[in-house]
Amino acid sequence: RRTARRARSGSARTLDTRRLRRLRSTRDNRHAKLIRLHRHRTRLTVDPIERVTSLFTESMQVNAEALETQTGPIVMAAELIVSSLLGGGKMLSCGNGCSAADAQYFAAQMLHRFERERPGLPAIALNSDAATLTAIAVDEGFSAIFAKQVSALGHPGDVLLTLSVHGTASNTIAAIKAAEERQMQIIALTGGDGGDLARELRSSDIE
Repeated sequence: RRTARRARSGSARTLDTRRLRRLRSTRDNRHAKLIRLHRHRTRLTVDPIERVTSLFTESMQVNAEALETQTGPIVMAAELIVSSLLGGGKMLSCGNGCSAADAQYFAAQMLHRFERERPGLPAIALNSDAATLTAIAVDEGFSAIFAKQVSALGHPGDVLLTLSVHGTASNTIAAIKAAEERQMQIIALTGGDGGDLARELRSSDIE
C-alpha cells in the first residue's frame, strides 16, 4: 500500500511539474510576443521626444487662439456664477465620460476650495449619484438622467453648467431644456461647433 501511495504521489508531482513547465512556457511566449509587438510599434512611431514636443507646441497654439476668442465668454460666465451665488442661487453641473469627471471636479472645487481658503459654495454634480442615475435610466431612459434632477433641484436664478465634447448627447440637451423651464441660466462648455446642444441655447446663455 505504501509503495502504491508513493507511486501515485510521485506521479502527481510529475504531472504538477509538467503543468508548471507548460504554464511557464505559455507565459514566456506571451511575454516574448508583447516585447516583439512593442518593438515593432516603436519602430513605426515617431521619436518620443518629438511626440511630446509636438503635443506641447500644439497645446500652446490652441491656448493662444483661445485667448482671442474665449476671454470674453469666460469673464461673462464667472460674473454670472458670482451673481447667482450672491443672490442665493447654486450651481448644477453635468456631463458624460470625461466631461462627467470635469463636472464632478468643478462641484468639488466649489464646495471645498479653489486656490485659497474660503467658505464652501453650493454646487451639485448631477452625474455623481449612481443610485439616482440608474433609477431614472431604468424607468425613464438615459436621456432623462440629468433633466429629471434639474427639474427637481433647479430654481430660478440657479446656473446649470453642462459640458459636452460633441454637443450631441441627448441627456445634456434634455438638461438644458429642463433648465430653461426652471428659468435657470446656462453655461455650456462645448467642443467643435457645439452640435445640437449649442443650437438649444438662448441668447442670454453662455457658450
